Amino acid sequence: MADHSPYQQKLIKRFYNNRPQIDRQRLAELVTNLYLTTGKKKQQSMWEQAAETMKRLGVPPSRIEHVLGTGDPAQLAEVVKEIEAGLHQPAQNRTDSPGGSM
Repeated sequence: MADHSPYQQKLIKRFYNNRPQIDRQRLAELVTNLYLTTGKKKQQSMWEQAAETMKRLGVPPSRIEHVLGTGDPAQLAEVVKEIEAGLHQPAQNRTDSPGGSM
């Protein structure tokens, strides 16, 4: 992160520190958007985003596969409830941030 100013470094660090909360919010928004969207291409894109977000939030791959297989936003809403209840936790010591772990 040598090419970022100290201010930018702080912003990046805060983003990755708050990533689980951001992902939970994003997943809940995707549920709403999937209910409202009618275009197949747009829905496919949203399901792909949901799969990636669930993966980051620590949802087991078998559960992700099941939810995607049904294509039902209600199933995704159930996953959101499970995440909010603390049944799924993101992996600790993630290194998906730029420059490694922060």
